[in-house]
Amino acid sequence: MQGNFDDDAAVSQLPYFLRDQNRFLPTEIARGGWGPSLSGHVVGGLLGWAAEQLVDDPQFQPARLTIDLPRPTALEPVEVHTRVRQDRRRLRLVEAELVQNGNPVAQASVLFLRRGPQPDGHVWSQPIPMPPLPAEQGAVESLFIRTYGWGADIQNPDPEWAETPGQKYTWLQETRPLVDAEPMTAFTRAAMAGDITASIANWGARGLQFINVDYTLTLSRLPEGPHLGLASLTHYSDDGVATGSAALVDPDGPIGNCVSVAIAQTGFLAPPKTIAAQ
Repeated sequence: MQGNFDDDAAVSQLPYFLRDQNRFLPTEIARGGWGPSLSGHVVGGLLGWAAEQLVDDPQFQPARLTIDLPRPTALEPVEVHTRVRQDRRRLRLVEAELVQNGNPVAQASVLFLRRGPQPDGHVWSQPIPMPPLPAEQGAVESLFIRTYGWGADIQNPDPEWAETPGQKYTWLQETRPLVDAEPMTAFTRAAMAGDITASIANWGARGLQFINVDYTLTLSRLPEGPHLGLASLTHYSDDGVATGSAALVDPDGPIGNCVSVAIAQTGFLAPPKTIAAQ
């Protein structure tokens, strides 16, 4: 079920997973930059998608997602197991787990809160300036449509940004389905974007030398429209252990924060241009 996608048009629309009864079969586009394993953003997206299936009340806002990535997820079929841990009037807590060959390889905890009236009064919030959205829409059909100050050449079409030191930014537009041909939900896109925090927070003069082992995404609201932005906020690392954070925005402004914990690792390779830039 993973083959027969030979022409460019088919590859550009290839989903990350194909459903096979109670299993999900990753396609070649789901591979990440750390060797023969699934990308963390794809793993996080599938866990977030599965958790969202258990919440049938549209008034519940997905407010916090924590993804644990304790081991590589192989390019093999996976099962997703979910359960509701707490179901209360204003709160629902859901857990999801990815299993391969009977072994858990990743898990998530997702907290949903019931929306209600917004309190009066102003609360200080740090402004998040972002570079403008790319003028040419859909020019690069991959997770990374435009990055600023980090990444490979295929992710930095503007030469003046390619070697810029300092704070890192990215605008994302996911252009392919996650599961079969199902439309991607706003929460799934946010769940996938959260994994990119480790990259923009930890990218240094010698590229990316920390691998993500977990991330937590918090949301005050769901993103509007197809574009999501990340602005790096912090990076601290000692003795091969790193923590980094980023603000998550949509074109209307900030909507949440992401925090990542990572460990030192070499061997990161950007996705090949033939796949990432169809």
